[in-house]
Parts: sequence; structure tokens; C-alpha cells
Amino acid sequence: MARLHDAQVASVYKYFFLIIEPISALTGAYYSFYQPQTYLDLTHANSSPKQGIPTSTQVVLAQLANLYFLFAINEALVLRSTTDLKVWRAVTFCLLIADIGHLYSVKAVGWRIYWDVFDWNAIDWGNVFFVYVGASMRLSFLLGFGVGPPGQQAIRRSNRRKRPSVRLKG
Repeated sequence: MARLHDAQVASVYKYFFLIIEPISALTGAYYSFYQPQTYLDLTHANSSPKQGIPTSTQVVLAQLANLYFLFAINEALVLRSTTDLKVWRAVTFCLLIADIGHLYSVKAVGWRIYWDVFDWNAIDWGNVFFVYVGASMRLSFLLGFGVGPPGQQAIRRSNRRKRPSVRLKG
């Protein structure tokens, strides 16, 4: 079974998956939960409620915030808790599917959202561009770019203790 410490893994994956992306997801959670009017205005100003947010929309935005939070802690904590490449690939694959769903979800604002960068606002950069980047990172990782066999550039640290591997019986 391949482990991260046995394989050469580009540092860009660790920085992106363990730090940058969880922070981004927490930002989405914050705006969805604590700044819902701003979140809705930036998502689609023309259909955003102007006289207060309906209760059903408040519930959905709170649920969205919860999912963003889950996304952040799942990626940051699960991937930090293992050096097993199989687990990294499984989590990364699941998130790639979520990226595709996320990109599909913004189609309601029009197909131009996918390519018209000059009309993008802050949330569009997060909902489209950043998801493009995340999906590209995941696809690259899953295809093995920057993930090589053990070698001189392996991410092994001689002063780090190896954690015992835990296997669930099932």
C-alpha cells in the first residue's frame, strides 16, 4: 500500500488541499451563514430578496454553510490524519465529483458564468474560477502528475515518528 511518505508528492497538493482550500471553504461558510444578504446579492443580484431573506432561504443558506464547513474540515482533517495515498485518492475523487456538481449548480445564472471573467464578481471567482483550480488540482493528483515513486525528493522526514496504521475490520 503506497503511503505519502513513501512517494514523491508535489508540495503544491499539500498546500492546496490542506491549507488554501479549507480556508476558502470556511470563507464560503462564513458568508453563507453570517452574511446571507451579501452572499445572495453576489450570487445573483437581480433575484436576491430586497426586503429580507425568506425563512426557507435562511435555512438553505445555513445548510450550505454547514456543508462548506464539512468540506473544510473533511479535507483538512481527514487528509492530515493519514499518509495513505489510497485515502487521499478516495477523498480527492469525491471532491472532484463535488466540484463538477458545484460548477453545474451555477448554470442557472446563465452559461456565460463559465467563461465571461470580465463580468465576474467576488463570488463568481470563488464559484467558478476557484472550483476550476480545485478540480484541476484534483484531476492532476488523481492522474499522478506530481505523484511519483519513492525517491530522493520523497516527503519523508527522518525525525518524524511513523504513526501506526489503523485498519477497520468489516
